Amino acid sequence: MAKKIIVLNGSPKKDGNTSVIVKWFADAIGSAADIEIINTAFLKYKVNGCISCRKCQKIEKYECCIDDDGKTVLAKMGVADVIVFATPLYFFGASAQIKLVMDRMFSLYKWDNEAGTMQTPLKGRTMVVLASAFEDIGLEALEKPFKLTAEYTGMEFVSVLAANAGTSGEIIKKRPDIQAKVKSLAASLIN
Repeated sequence: MAKKIIVLNGSPKKDGNTSVIVKWFADAIGSAADIEIINTAFLKYKVNGCISCRKCQKIEKYECCIDDDGKTVLAKMGVADVIVFATPLYFFGASAQIKLVMDRMFSLYKWDNEAGTMQTPLKGRTMVVLASAFEDIGLEALEKPFKLTAEYTGMEFVSVLAANAGTSGEIIKKRPDIQAKVKSLAASLIN
């Protein structure tokens, strides 16, 4: 059975550097996996981020109780073999569009504070970060919350960080080496 890969593109620009990287990744995956790209900038939300209602902790399912596009994305994340977060660098972090999804990931975890345990369907899966930045500072800060989340969750973590990518679409000319890195990463995920 083919791996399920979900790509969360956090760029609001359809022709920006992050979207170029996502296209390179999807092209490299081809038909070797079941891949779905979700442009998070165009999701419809009832709330902006997790509202800490904790209703998700009181039900058996790993799902958010807020019925909107975020809930649908989270359900897909819960069954994906590989979750890809693709984002431009915005003020030393991921885009707000990606952060909204990350905050709502709370519903994909079940904590028993008294027993000191945590369960999640994400354990053993792979988290990928694809990120681009205009210059060469800040990508390490962007990567860190993802890496910590993967470690805490028991997920494999890999990333391709494209510094000095320039403005929208310039990555094609300024950083053609990134395409080879993305292709290599994609190959490692489907083999």
